[in-house]
Amino acid sequence: MSTPSLVDTALSLAASRVPVLPLRRGKIPFGNCPTCAGNACGGRPNMKTPGPCSCPGVCHAWAAATTERFVITSPPWLAAWDRAVCVGYHPGGAGLTVVDVDDADAIAWARTALPATLTVLTTRGEHWIYRGAMMSRNGVRPGVDIKSLMAYARWLGNGTGVMAALPDAVRALAVKEPSTDRRAPHSLPAPLRGHGGDCPHRTPAYLERGIAMAVQRITDARSAVHATVYRTFLAVLSTHGRCGCLTDTHVARLFTAAQAKGESPRHCTDAWNNARTTLGL
Repeated sequence: MSTPSLVDTALSLAASRVPVLPLRRGKIPFGNCPTCAGNACGGRPNMKTPGPCSCPGVCHAWAAATTERFVITSPPWLAAWDRAVCVGYHPGGAGLTVVDVDDADAIAWARTALPATLTVLTTRGEHWIYRGAMMSRNGVRPGVDIKSLMAYARWLGNGTGVMAALPDAVRALAVKEPSTDRRAPHSLPAPLRGHGGDCPHRTPAYLERGIAMAVQRITDARSAVHATVYRTFLAVLSTHGRCGCLTDTHVARLFTAAQAKGESPRHCTDAWNNARTTLGL
């Protein structure tokens, strides 16, 4: 039985709704064409959804990944497949997360720290694949990278085991502490004049309910995540931002929820500061 070609493999994955792209030597995507160089074409909005831009070529790395048969078999893509060495895919676009464990020590850690799931052998280690998407991040611990949204992975076969749901233990690996630079102070200013006395928002149930609702709103977002994060930050600050009742812990919960939806720490910081500026805080 002959070995399937890269195109055959790509078409099979695409039929299963896994966005694919060709990878060249070094297991890296093809570079932008001259028309798209320097993002002159405008790229893709937010660069968070798989699929080609208006350029017919294989542009924009992971964001070029597609499930469209007519794209995969178009002349520009066939030319790229001729030069490719393997098939890549966009895990986040398929609703998946790949924990890339790259050496023996990392494998030993994963086997004790993470729930069992579908596992695929790599050149140096293993890919642990979970059902569910999240933000990607490299170097979450020695020898461990997370590849999901806005990232690509090499297709290495079906692997062994049964795919498990994405666990909190993996999500927690990718959550960075909110930035503490001068542009992103997380301790809000002292209460404004006219807000003396006990702060009504310090009632534990009231404040907790507000933060929990804000976290849930972000978590439930299925589209326009960045806009939802900004509007949620704006709502929280409009209610709690002038009395000083918010703590670093509250802000960290909001940032953690946003990062779990794929927002970067920079986006969280910008959205928080923009909301403060809008409210004059």
